[in-house]
Amino acid sequence: MRAVRLIDHLREMAMKGEFTETGVSDALRMMDDDQEVDVSGILLESIKVSGRIKSVSPKSPKQKEYLQTIKDKDLVFGIGPAGTGKTYLAMAMGVHLFLKKKVGRIILTRPAVEAGENLGFLPGDIADKINPYLRPLYDALYSMMNIEQVAALVEKNIIEVAPLAFMRGRTLNDSFIILDEAQNTTSEQMKMFLTRLGFRSKAVVTGDITQVDLPSSKKSGLILVKDILKGIDDIGFVEFSQKDVVRHSLVQKIIQAYEVFEEKK
Repeated sequence: MRAVRLIDHLREMAMKGEFTETGVSDALRMMDDDQEVDVSGILLESIKVSGRIKSVSPKSPKQKEYLQTIKDKDLVFGIGPAGTGKTYLAMAMGVHLFLKKKVGRIILTRPAVEAGENLGFLPGDIADKINPYLRPLYDALYSMMNIEQVAALVEKNIIEVAPLAFMRGRTLNDSFIILDEAQNTTSEQMKMFLTRLGFRSKAVVTGDITQVDLPSSKKSGLILVKDILKGIDDIGFVEFSQKDVVRHSLVQKIIQAYEVFEEKK
């Protein structure tokens, strides 16, 4: 029965011209979790972008729910472990809406906190200091837009990639805004960011509350915000779990090998 359902889904994907090796592995992974899952309905849900990948599709039911929530709500929190596509999918939606002229700018930001380090230890001027923290956002962006196009838009401040501290005092209108690594914001920083939201704007906040790098004396703003904002209809919360992690098959084997090694120790 599982094989029949799988073949039906793959046939539908092939008819739409979306039959790929990764699509087969994604279908198998989803059906391992739920044999009744609408595999083709998920994988055929694509977001058009303009880079080398052309389009981005969800790879799990939770990812599809996340994308739909971003479409429906002006403020969305994507919370869960690394590898679940929280930031990547938000970036894809931002690029898509920009290309469709639904927003006039894309603003990408994250707190400059990593594993207890701070900017002071890094060499160079302020640009040199902040670039390592922002590089993952650029990497995702470059896969969805041509490098020359990104460079031109950055130069015109139509695409802005900046540390969270640079958001203070601003009102962000007509923008798609992503706050990445939000588990490393304090409560004060989270409030500051959320009150930057202007007219005709959407904001997506992503983070993993199990990987907080703040000093122990500081409470994560992402942890607190769930209780503060719960019950507000226009705000969406999507929580990912380990089963939503989508990784290269080799990475899964590496993780399993480390688990075996740790058990032997």
